Amino acid sequence: MEVSVYEKFPDCAKEIREAVFVKEQGFQHEFDSIDDTAVHLVMFDEDGKPAATCRVFWDEEMGSYAIGRLAVVKKYRGRNIGADMVREAERYVKRKGGKDIILHAQCRAKGFYKKMGFAEFGDIENDEGCPHI
Repeated sequence: MEVSVYEKFPDCAKEIREAVFVKEQGFQHEFDSIDDTAVHLVMFDEDGKPAATCRVFWDEEMGSYAIGRLAVVKKYRGRNIGADMVREAERYVKRKGGKDIILHAQCRAKGFYKKMGFAEFGDIENDEGCPHI
C-alpha cells in the first residue's frame, strides 16, 4: 500500500471519514476547522483505492504534533493498516522535527494505541456520546 500526503483536505479522506465516523459510528460533527490546516495522509491499495486516512496537525495548546481522525475502510480492517497509518504519521512528524505526538482517541481504541507506544493522560471526555481519552 502507498501513502500520499496532502496539504489540503482531499475528497478521498473526506469520503473515508464520512463512511467510518458518520455512517458507521453516528458522529454528526465529524468535520472541523482543523481539517483546513492539518496535513492529511491517505493510504491507497494496490488498485489505487483509498483504504485509510488520518490527519496530523500542530496543537498549540499542547505544544505538540497531534494525530487525529484515524479511519480504516471496513473491508481493509484486520490487516494492520491502522498501525501502518500511525507509523506513517509518526514518520511525517519526525521529518518535521517533532519529538512528541499526542492524540485524542475513542476509549475503545486505547488498547490499539497502547500497543503503538502511546500512554493515557488526561480525563475521559465525551464527544457526541462517545468517551475519548
